[in-house]
Amino acid sequence: MRKINRLSRWDAAVASYLANRRAFGRRYSSEEWMLGSLRRFLVARRAADLDQSLFDQWRKTLVHLSPNTQRGREMAAYKFCSHRRRTEPQCFLPDPLSFARARPYPLRALFEPAQIAELLRMASALPPHSHSPLRPYVVRLAIVLLYTAGLRRGELVRLRMDDVDLRSGVLRIRESKFHKSRWVVLSCSAREELHRYVTLRYKTHNGTCPTAPLLFNGRRNSTGYSGGGLAHTIRGLIVAADIRDSNGRRPCIHSMRHSFAVSALLRWYEAGADVQSCLPKLALYMGHVSIVSTAYYLRQMPAVVMRASERFARAYAPMIAGGAS
Repeated sequence: MRKINRLSRWDAAVASYLANRRAFGRRYSSEEWMLGSLRRFLVARRAADLDQSLFDQWRKTLVHLSPNTQRGREMAAYKFCSHRRRTEPQCFLPDPLSFARARPYPLRALFEPAQIAELLRMASALPPHSHSPLRPYVVRLAIVLLYTAGLRRGELVRLRMDDVDLRSGVLRIRESKFHKSRWVVLSCSAREELHRYVTLRYKTHNGTCPTAPLLFNGRRNSTGYSGGGLAHTIRGLIVAADIRDSNGRRPCIHSMRHSFAVSALLRWYEAGADVQSCLPKLALYMGHVSIVSTAYYLRQMPAVVMRASERFARAYAPMIAGGAS
């Protein structure tokens, strides 16, 4: 006997929704997983579709999660149902006012220049490995590019030799987040580090094929470091150096990208630049889909907020004081 799929309309709506979102360059893998989890919940209850009662029951299965995670999954369901309503006006739409209340995330721990210098010193002392004869040079380069160019970890490990233009000191980032590609101009010190590393690669005949990964582990031309492996190595250096911020928190590998953004904003404030007009430049350099993502660094980091407050005070304190008198 042919098995009846009670959720055929649901499945078609999910496929349409994911195709629509991905057409805008979004991967939506976590949302796909969440909708799959919700589907399994409906199957277990022999339901043909989602309604208020089932939605409330499903929400009760999330109570062990943090409020932010709960709200994220509830909002993912809401966005799917909202999209579905465009073609199915009678389908269920949850009330977002009943969702878990989000809590502010703690500010990310950042790196100080002296701490990066210590990491580079320790990376240089790493022993070569049989599977990675250039290990100390690879890890040094990774730290330099993450900190001075604000690359994402995935962008870094996907770089190939033919993505590097040594003459102009430029990296080509291929279709990263939101399918955006871009060129990243390196600082003088990062350019020198990259030149030393590539020169060593050619001298030792390690991974000189144009399509070989830039962060080469020495086994084959086609094999490079994984994001997890690179993070594990750098995390080990951070722990060994006992690097912490003023609150005793330990930064992670992604903190290097945050540190890059905050440092750029601080330099602009200290130079008296128009930071708001510079935000699109930073967004373009970092591969953000809009300046909304870049503005996150502007409002979240105490050092940036302090500089902004100081500039406001210099510009408008006399006016405020005059008005008060």
